[in-house]
Amino acid sequence: MSGYTEITPEVARTLREGAHAGPVTMLNLLRFREEADYSHAPHLAPDGPISGREAYARYMKATQPMIARAGARLVFRGNPAGYLIGPRDEQWDLMLLVEYDDLESFFAHTGKEDTRETLHHRQAALADSRLLPVFGSASPATRGS
Repeated sequence: MSGYTEITPEVARTLREGAHAGPVTMLNLLRFREEADYSHAPHLAPDGPISGREAYARYMKATQPMIARAGARLVFRGNPAGYLIGPRDEQWDLMLLVEYDDLESFFAHTGKEDTRETLHHRQAALADSRLLPVFGSASPATRGS
């Protein structure tokens, strides 16, 4: 089975049509390829083989300033240990939380030419991923709710 590594136009359209306002945090679950695959973007391929994790590090280095310009920030980065509740065969190598002011800020960021170019490193790096928009704020929950 092929992994999920890109946002499809249909899903983006459906999300944009929803009545979502305010901050959005993107939950990223990432599974790396053993070896990065640059067949879709040979102009970015390194001289020799690199791991998916190394290709993702290239993506993060290139995209960090762009994320900051979009008014977004990396809130959390961690290594998942496996599910307590969930499929045992679904394992992830890295989890990121990236917060944007709103959904349009996210789409404006991902639609820019320089961002799209860096996405080739992400695509080369990943065997599979999940990207889940979570709406709300990081303020403490109200007691009893």
